[in-house]
Amino acid sequence: MNSQCYTVAMDLGVCQLRNFSISFLSSVLGKENTPVKVDNSSSGASVVAIDNKIEQAMDLVKSHLMYAVREEVEVLKEQIKDLVERNTQLEQENSLLKTLASPEQMAQFQAQVDPDSPTDSTQALAPSQTSSTSA
Repeated sequence: MNSQCYTVAMDLGVCQLRNFSISFLSSVLGKENTPVKVDNSSSGASVVAIDNKIEQAMDLVKSHLMYAVREEVEVLKEQIKDLVERNTQLEQENSLLKTLASPEQMAQFQAQVDPDSPTDSTQALAPSQTSSTSA
């Protein structure tokens, strides 16, 4: 996978969250009618501090998200492994059943699977019906 693409998307997300956080904080402060006085000497430092905290929060979110994705990938890998084993087992069972089935049973099965097949289903059903009624 192209990790550079994900890095760009993550950077875009951080940028958007940073802009959202600043606008959100501004709107919250604006609603409380709290005057925000910014001292020019400390405004750069406070913006940097806020940016650093936002970046730390985004890094934490990113690490938690990556951890959750890794866990999900491991679960899915286990499920795939189990399904592949089950598929192999069923294919072997199917192959064995095909070799043990009589031509009449195969014709009956084919008639059930494909009702439009040219096989006469009454002929295919007759031998198995007599064997099942005698059993």
